[in-house]
Amino acid sequence: MVKNNVRAKRFKKVGLHTSLLDKNSSAIGKHIEEILSYKGIKTLYDETFSKLNKSKIQTHTDQYILKNSDLVIAIGGDGAMLSCSRKYGAKDIPILGINLGKVGFLTDIAPDEVTSKLLEVIEGNYDKDKRFFLETNINNKKERFIALNEVVIHSGAIAQLIEFDLFIDETFVYRQKADGLIVNSPTGSTAYSLSGGGPIMHPSLDAITILPMFPHSLSSSPLIVSAESAINIRLSEKSSSAQISFDSHNFVKLKGKNEIHIGKSQSMLELIHPIDHDFYDGCRSKLGWSTGIAKS
Repeated sequence: MVKNNVRAKRFKKVGLHTSLLDKNSSAIGKHIEEILSYKGIKTLYDETFSKLNKSKIQTHTDQYILKNSDLVIAIGGDGAMLSCSRKYGAKDIPILGINLGKVGFLTDIAPDEVTSKLLEVIEGNYDKDKRFFLETNINNKKERFIALNEVVIHSGAIAQLIEFDLFIDETFVYRQKADGLIVNSPTGSTAYSLSGGGPIMHPSLDAITILPMFPHSLSSSPLIVSAESAINIRLSEKSSSAQISFDSHNFVKLKGKNEIHIGKSQSMLELIHPIDHDFYDGCRSKLGWSTGIAKS
């Protein structure tokens, strides 16, 4: 993560993206449009708002947003930020998050702070940092999948194991039977990996975590490797069926023997944060750190 606290460029056209198809998204969108219009900035709604039919919002295609926006605001929770990041952030457009979700590690601004924080950002007073995506290739085919948080390989069924071999930089690491395997970036360490007992990594680390899911083993721990590592998972022929997902999106079904290559993508995400953004403060407030012990 590269972080800067400087007076940066001003934005001229701002795209809006949402994952919450309710009146709150529409209301926040209109509020943002009013703020931007007051500052002479044009608002462009993407097609995620087209399902809010009652709002009668004029929407634009993803390609139009990519071509005409120099900032995109994601409205919702981390799901909105993840989809927005894959769609626009991977194409070099900075992303800012408005948090309408419950946790929202990636979405910084609360609804009651939209006016003050957004005005600061559009005046050029903000922090920014770079996050890397994970890129996956299956069986050496041309198609590439990207994920900001994690790549998950799993059996796709309850109480069913898959068997796989793990290689890192062409070196054999282990053979494992497990419900699956989570490969995550530092950004994703506070997401699915955390619920599986994985470590929390500061976003500035250039590392990847590999976490078996319910392994059939008495000695299996998360493994942290360099983000420059080439991770290769070979599914055994005994794995009759499996699935692979990317940020819980783009599910791909696999059968039998498959080879999955995962590594750091060349695409980088530029996140925009209010000046007072702090990762550890987010952990304290969203994970309950420093919460006092209740007295009986």
